[in-house]
Amino acid sequence: MSTVTISAADVNKLRQQTGAGMMDCRKALMESEGDFEKAIDYLRKKGQKVAANRSDRDAKEGVVIAKASSDNTYGVIVNLSSETDFVSKNAEFIAFANNLTDIALNTKADSIETLKAAAMEGATVGDKLLEMVAKIGEKIDVVRYETMTAATVVPYIHAGYRIGVLVGMNKAANEGVIAAGKDVAMQIAAMNPLAVDADSIPAEMVEREKAIALEQVAAEGKTGDMAEKIAMGKLNKFFKENTLLPQAFVKDGGKSVADYLKSVEADLTVVSFKRIAVGS
Repeated sequence: MSTVTISAADVNKLRQQTGAGMMDCRKALMESEGDFEKAIDYLRKKGQKVAANRSDRDAKEGVVIAKASSDNTYGVIVNLSSETDFVSKNAEFIAFANNLTDIALNTKADSIETLKAAAMEGATVGDKLLEMVAKIGEKIDVVRYETMTAATVVPYIHAGYRIGVLVGMNKAANEGVIAAGKDVAMQIAAMNPLAVDADSIPAEMVEREKAIALEQVAAEGKTGDMAEKIAMGKLNKFFKENTLLPQAFVKDGGKSVADYLKSVEADLTVVSFKRIAVGS
C-alpha cells in the first residue's frame, strides 16, 4: 500500500485536469503513488474498462456538429454519441463536441481513426474520449464522420444539434452563394433527399424502384408499351420527390430547388451534400 500522502489540493488538481470524480482521482493518485501522469493513465484505463463494460449499450443520443473552413472550401460533420439526452444536452458535452470538430476541421482528418489519433489538450482525441467515458459513465464515441471539399462548402446545424448538413456548391463563396447554400442545407435537413439528382441515384436503386412501379402497373391491368410508359412516369415522380434539385423548394413551393438556385446565379447548383442525424 502506498505511503504517499495525497492532499486535497492534489486531488482537486487532478480533478481539474481530467474532470473525473473526487474519489476516482484520490484512488488514482493513491494507486500511482502521487505521480500525476500515472494517475491520468490510471483514469484512462478506468475509462477503457467502463467503455468495455458498456459495449453492449446503445448510444443513440448525442450531437451532430457541422463546420466549414474560413474560406468555405472544406467542411466536416462529426456525430458524437451518448446514451441519454441528459448527457447530449449538457453544455460541457456540446463544448467537447465543438472542440473535437475544430480539431477535425484543422487537421483535415480523413477518417474517424485519424481523428482519434489527432492531438487534443496534451493527449489524443481517443484518450480524451475515454476520459469523458470515465467522467460521465456513459458510452461516448465518434460514430459518424464526413468531410467535403468544393468551390463553396456551407455547413448547417438543425434542431439543437440533432442534424448536421454540408452542402457543396459549384461557385466560389460570396454572400449570395452562402445564403443559398444555407437555404438548401435547411431543405436537406427537413426533406432528407437520397441524392443530388436522378443521375446520382445508384443503379440498383433505380432498377428496384422501376420493378416496383412495373408491378404496380401490372396489378392495375396495364401491359406492353402503356405499362412501360406509366412505370416511367412513376419513376420520374420518385426522382422528383426524393432527389434534391427537382424537389419543391420548401421556402417557395412554386419553384424547384434547381429553379431557386438559378434565380440566385444563372448556373449555380449543388455538386454534393452530406447529412447526418442523431441515431441514424
